[in-house]
Amino acid sequence: MKTVLILVCAVYIASAVPLGEQENERKYSRYIEVPDGEGVMHTVDLEAEPDMELLNEIERNPANNLYLLYTRRNQIVSQTLVINDAASITRSNFNANRPTVVIAHGWLSNQYTSTNSIIRNAYLRKSDVNVIVLDWRRLASSDYVTAARGVPAVGRGLGQFLIFLNSVTGAAFSDMHIVGFSLGAHLVGNAGREIGGRAARITALDPAGPLWNYNSNRVNPRDGVYVEAIHTDGGSSAGALGIGSNVANADFYPNGGTSQPGCLTNFCNHNRAVEFFAASVTYNHFVGRQCTSSLQVSANTCRGSELRMGNDDLRKTGSGMFRVNTGRSYPY
Repeated sequence: MKTVLILVCAVYIASAVPLGEQENERKYSRYIEVPDGEGVMHTVDLEAEPDMELLNEIERNPANNLYLLYTRRNQIVSQTLVINDAASITRSNFNANRPTVVIAHGWLSNQYTSTNSIIRNAYLRKSDVNVIVLDWRRLASSDYVTAARGVPAVGRGLGQFLIFLNSVTGAAFSDMHIVGFSLGAHLVGNAGREIGGRAARITALDPAGPLWNYNSNRVNPRDGVYVEAIHTDGGSSAGALGIGSNVANADFYPNGGTSQPGCLTNFCNHNRAVEFFAASVTYNHFVGRQCTSSLQVSANTCRGSELRMGNDDLRKTGSGMFRVNTGRSYPY
């Protein structure tokens, strides 16, 4: 009886841990359910043929992306910045002497999706910064397979825009923080790669899992000076939406990284990464403890050094795997 109990416990722990140290990362079924930006579920065929005509267009023309500027002078109504149009930048409220935060949404989303406003409002209430919302709906509104395949090209387009922004205004890459959610997390990794890893920070909010486990274009530690990931729905269940494995310099696993207090769905778990990050910009109150293994993350027995999760510190450094414990409701 004791042997059976030990085996059952071992199986339970193995199924609950993040996948950062497992040799075989989660394998997805061909058909999965993935939510859009509003939480509506869509059946996705991961073996579907991508729309190559759209992908070729995206590759040729990164100007399909919209860059929408918000500052304390225009917190509600955005100003459109256009790549290769210097006047669109010099006539805007963009201030090269202020830090710049770029936000990239996920699949089936756009500039109006709550991900953007939650993070934007947290930043503008906290400090005087340039917030640029990337609207990449032209690709994000396509089927999931096509959108995932086109993420690197959109990321490169964002990187090219930031290079243009730097050339026109002198805005330093060392004052840029690029934040992306879900598919947008891999997108911002590619943007950081395009500018040679010079962005001060890359923050990947629950990086998407489907089609990314073995994808060389996924976000990685070399994409920025400091790359951080917050994993909130990375469990081994078939419905998990996050990648659940270490992809950054510092990988944070709130509440174990598989399910979140107060959440009953994968969509809620997934989106909690955005809410945690926004709260951290305001309060900087999430303290992670470094872990030596995924088992420690799952069992909540991490006793290593401390590193705060999230926040807006452009000079932040750190590395390793961290467990963070949070509450059920804002500010968590």
